[in-house]
Amino acid sequence: GLHRLPQVLRAFHTAHPDVELDLRFMDSEAACAAVAKGELELGIVTLPLAPVKNLVMTPIWDDPLGVIVAPHHPLAKSQRVRPETLAQYPAVLPGQGTYTREILERAFAPLGVRVPARMSTNYLETIKMLVMIGLGWSVLPLAMVRSRELRVLKLQGVNLHRTLGTVRHRARTLSNAAQALVDLLLKENR
Repeated sequence: GLHRLPQVLRAFHTAHPDVELDLRFMDSEAACAAVAKGELELGIVTLPLAPVKNLVMTPIWDDPLGVIVAPHHPLAKSQRVRPETLAQYPAVLPGQGTYTREILERAFAPLGVRVPARMSTNYLETIKMLVMIGLGWSVLPLAMVRSRELRVLKLQGVNLHRTLGTVRHRARTLSNAAQALVDLLLKENR
């Protein structure tokens, strides 16, 4: 939300100044559950890796992920890192049960590599800060890694990415305002 939505929300507000949006920032998993239960009309989320009953998922953005370390991390100068080598070092990861954590675990599982989490949190900015101070490596969207205080490692044989998009309840019609927001999101991403 912090990295992709500001321009879209500005354009939406300019085009529809009388619409009052009720924005709630929450984990993608909680937003999907709330939409599936009919508690929220629309979610802009990291899309689940598998279909979810009652949800229509619309992909909007491909969101490449990168393995990041602090510049003083022992692997920071490595050209390519094997997953089994990376797993020998502590990690600061997105929380268990999050879609981003699941992407990492699914990528490592066929290799027989278990990811050692020293800490976990659902807040990506917090993960970034914890990696910057040297508490371990992590996986973050590359869009967040513009800092000279971090290094992105090339992970041998593994391509990590997630898809961001919208979710809505399958049995409900979106309001005109929500549909206008979805249309704008799709238009902005062309």
